[in-house]
Parts: sequence; C-alpha cells; structure tokens
Amino acid sequence: MKEFVQEYLKKAGINIDEKQAAQFEKYGDMLVEWNTVMNLTGITDKKEIVIKHFADSTVPLRFCDFKGKNVIDVGTGAGFPGLPLKIAEPKMKITLMDSLAKRINFLKAVCKETDIDAEYIHGRAEELGQDKDFREAYDIAVSRAVAPLNVLMEYAMPLIRKGGLFVALKGPGVYDEIERSRHACYELGGSMADIRFAELPDTELRHSIVIVEKINRTPDIYPRRTKKIERSPL
Repeated sequence: MKEFVQEYLKKAGINIDEKQAAQFEKYGDMLVEWNTVMNLTGITDKKEIVIKHFADSTVPLRFCDFKGKNVIDVGTGAGFPGLPLKIAEPKMKITLMDSLAKRINFLKAVCKETDIDAEYIHGRAEELGQDKDFREAYDIAVSRAVAPLNVLMEYAMPLIRKGGLFVALKGPGVYDEIERSRHACYELGGSMADIRFAELPDTELRHSIVIVEKINRTPDIYPRRTKKIERSPL
C-alpha cells in the first residue's frame, strides 16, 4: 500500500515522500481495523481507500495554499479531508472537529501511531461558531460532508476569519447547489471565489472544489441552532 499511495498521489498531482507514504499506509490499516468495531467507512479495500479517501481528500492542495495555515475540518468523520491534507502538507495546522467522541478517539489513535500533530474538538459546529475561542479563529475551513452547500456554509463560515477561505469538496453536479447557496454565501459574509473540477486518475470519478472567500464578518446571529438550520436553511 505504501508504494501504491505514493505512486497514485503522484498521478493525482500530489508528491509525498516515504515517511508520508508510511503515514498513509498506517492510517489505512487502522481505518480497516477500527471499522470492524465502529462505522467509519463503507470502503474497506485498501486501494479504494487510497483513491476514494486519500487522493480525493488531497485534491484541494492543487488549488489552495495550505502551507502555514490554521485549518479546521468541519465534521471530519473518519478524518476526511483534514487528516490526508495534513499528511500531504505537514506545515499546516489542523483541527479535526466531530460531534462523535468515538471518531475523535480513532483520530487521536491514528495521529499517535503516525506521529502527526493535530488538535481535536469533540463538539458541534453550530455551538463552536458561537464560542469566542473558535469563532473567526481559522484561516481555512474544509468539509467533505454530505450536507447541502448552503447548510455547510452556515456551519463553517462563522469559524473563518475575514480574508480566509471555506473549501468544500462536492460532487460533479454542483452548479444547482451553488445557485441555491448564493444568498447564504452573501448573508454569512462570503463571496464565491472559484469552482475547480478534478478527476481522479484511472477512474471516472469527478469532483468539484468550491472555494468561498470570507470578505465580511459573519453576523452574530449565525450559526443558528441545528433545528432552525434544517427547518429554514438560508
């Protein structure tokens, strides 16, 4: 797996050394092992993990500069995309946030075994966004969650400082989502900066990277409680 991840990421435009390849290998091994006792991923073939989790998560490195940035992964789950981004660009600072403690425990174990420096938050984005210690504290927020873009924006944008970026990994049919998200983007202090498309080598998988720039502070009323966001999305 170590050789495969190094070769495949190179095809995808991401160069890593042997240490980084070994970190990915250990991460993949632990993902499969822990998945037998908790629900982390539906993908258990190791080559598929490399393609659909590791390579997919590192795509934003082609389009955004993460070096030296303070980054939060909103709803990280099993660590995607934040942990692969950190492995591929070690000079970024990563905070992995998730609402489930067992996922955070898994990520702590992976980082301990792979000697990766990360911070962890067991919490909900709508609560952190109203906490002065986290509100507008990050250069970049990333998310690979399955929620609609306008909902993700309300969770993520309050965490980003003015001048920072929200980077959302979405599927190929993103234009309708973007159109439905323009009001939310403006209301939350953002501006649609770029949309990039990337295909994963040797597959038919095509992904969209939506990049939103934070140009104004987010009004204090956001984020709202989850029930309000779900009942009446921006």
